[in-house]
Amino acid sequence: MAQQAPVTPTLPQNDDPDQKQERQEQIAATQAEYQWTDQVPSLPGVPAVEKLPESEAPSLEWWMKLVKVVAEIALNQIAIDIDNVAKGLSDLDAVELDADKAVVAAAVKDAEAIELKLEINPLGTHNLVNEAKEAAEFIDAEFHIASLKNHAEKLAEIIERRDAIKTADGSSDPRSLETYRGIFKTLDLPDIAYTFQDDLEFARLRVAGPNSVLIEAISEVPAGCAVTAEQYASVVAGDTLAGALADGRLFQCDYKDLATIEPGTWEGKAKYLTCPVALFAVPPGAGSLVPVAINCDPSNAASPVITPSLADDKQWAWEMAKFCVQTADGNYHELFAHLARTHLVIEAVAVATHRQLAQQHPLWALLVRHYEGTMFINEAAATSLITKGGPIDHIFAGTITSSQQTAADARLTFDFNQGMLPNDLVARGVTANSMLADYPYRDDGMLVWEAIEAWVGNYICVYYASDTDVTGDTELTAWSADIAANGSLQGFEGPKTVADLIATCTMIIFTGSAQHASVNFPQRSIMSFAPAVTGAMWEQPPVVNEGKTKAEWLAMMPPRELAIEQLKVLFLLGSIYYRPLGTYLSPQFPYPQWFRDPRIVGDGGPLGRFKATLEGVETTITRRNAERMKPYDFLLPSLIPSSTNI
Repeated sequence: MAQQAPVTPTLPQNDDPDQKQERQEQIAATQAEYQWTDQVPSLPGVPAVEKLPESEAPSLEWWMKLVKVVAEIALNQIAIDIDNVAKGLSDLDAVELDADKAVVAAAVKDAEAIELKLEINPLGTHNLVNEAKEAAEFIDAEFHIASLKNHAEKLAEIIERRDAIKTADGSSDPRSLETYRGIFKTLDLPDIAYTFQDDLEFARLRVAGPNSVLIEAISEVPAGCAVTAEQYASVVAGDTLAGALADGRLFQCDYKDLATIEPGTWEGKAKYLTCPVALFAVPPGAGSLVPVAINCDPSNAASPVITPSLADDKQWAWEMAKFCVQTADGNYHELFAHLARTHLVIEAVAVATHRQLAQQHPLWALLVRHYEGTMFINEAAATSLITKGGPIDHIFAGTITSSQQTAADARLTFDFNQGMLPNDLVARGVTANSMLADYPYRDDGMLVWEAIEAWVGNYICVYYASDTDVTGDTELTAWSADIAANGSLQGFEGPKTVADLIATCTMIIFTGSAQHASVNFPQRSIMSFAPAVTGAMWEQPPVVNEGKTKAEWLAMMPPRELAIEQLKVLFLLGSIYYRPLGTYLSPQFPYPQWFRDPRIVGDGGPLGRFKATLEGVETTITRRNAERMKPYDFLLPSLIPSSTNI
């Protein structure tokens, strides 16, 4: 049978002796299944589940979505191969390419047939005809999953074909923006491919891009980017540096945390990475950032402060400086904001939840659906994505060892309490009351945070009548201790009040759903185009602010082969939308509704109010997007998966 939440969840202190014994036996069994380890080779010291339980495998519905996306990528790769053959640059023959097309067609046909059987509507709910059909489809579920996994493996062989790519995409290929745009054969070319050089787009990425969590207000000119009053005035018309500082209108992105990354090589070619400091300002009377200055390498005394310029002798040094920042941003995004502070944080909480909360516990019922797929996808990342010879090793600047250690350190130094969105915004000086009025990540994120907070509060208050219910909950106490100690999650304090518990659960759900969405889905729409954001520079950053050329700028960009690899990996990671926020279904086919407590799911109850609130948030963000220069879609509730599952 499909697993569901209990009809009447209870706190351990309210159970009779027999019920308590039953809880303890169930927890002991689960603890045997979910055991801690901090010995994952690619993530040294990071707590994780030792062996992936079978129950953490993805659902049939997830596999169906995956296969359809991988098929899109495979078709694009086939189109690249066909182009290479036509140019005499590949050894592939027409028969093999036709066979590849047949593999893709078979996979898509199978996935679409399963989709039709499941009768999935856009919200991810299921309209199965009757119990007989449910039983029949349940029998077929494992067969369908095995079939889709087989399709995925065959498609991966097409996508990962490297020998033929190498023949066609060697270093002799001259670099041009059209070359990079040209690798999008059957996949849609993202808009960023035509706008990334625009200075306002560059600034906008700090507040609405893949890594919108680093921008911070500053009260003095940083030593790492010591822009002068004259330089500032030449960039921001009608403003002064002193005025911007006094008004709180100067901001920075400082990539100093990347200092632990040691640049490596790829096929004998050196890769480069620095820790730039980039300054931005909000002009008087405005609300949006403009770029002011960049120091590509503050550790190098010869590295100049470079300011925006369209002059023939200076514009390419400025473009090179922006590319330096975007490369640093790509590393910070992937290792810090994405992998460490969503995927790995949630795994620690998930393991402790299974180990310490009985399945009869209301918090277990509330939280586990927000972990669906996380351990599975984390294992996949640890064994393929961030390993020697994997995409991080190829695309990003660091030696794989230093990239692994940097991600691990980013996870182990993350502060759970400080990471809460309201607290983080205060710490960076970028709340809604700051001079930074145009900050889509903040504004839309707070709407979602408050919606989750209201839902969590309404849910928790059904089961916890007072603060003494919190302090008397022995499973909650053990859960908190396990997360803080064995999960090595700094700033995670055991809740002592109902308010504490609401804040804690809000942070967990927000991190696994909305925060992950904000850093994951820009990978397709922004990061799949390597000239916009990538992981390594392939030439040194400029040490002069003039005399540079377009050719020197292009030489900083990755080889075409790696741009193709970046496209394939990030398109995939940014394309799986599985079970939107507010959708609570069983993880087992035929996916019945998860909650069964009438106090939660009854008319006018907490779950219905949560869904209605999310609809209101969707309407508000849609209205905001109509007024913004560019829409920010990453925190639309309909596009936020409930869990970190890709």
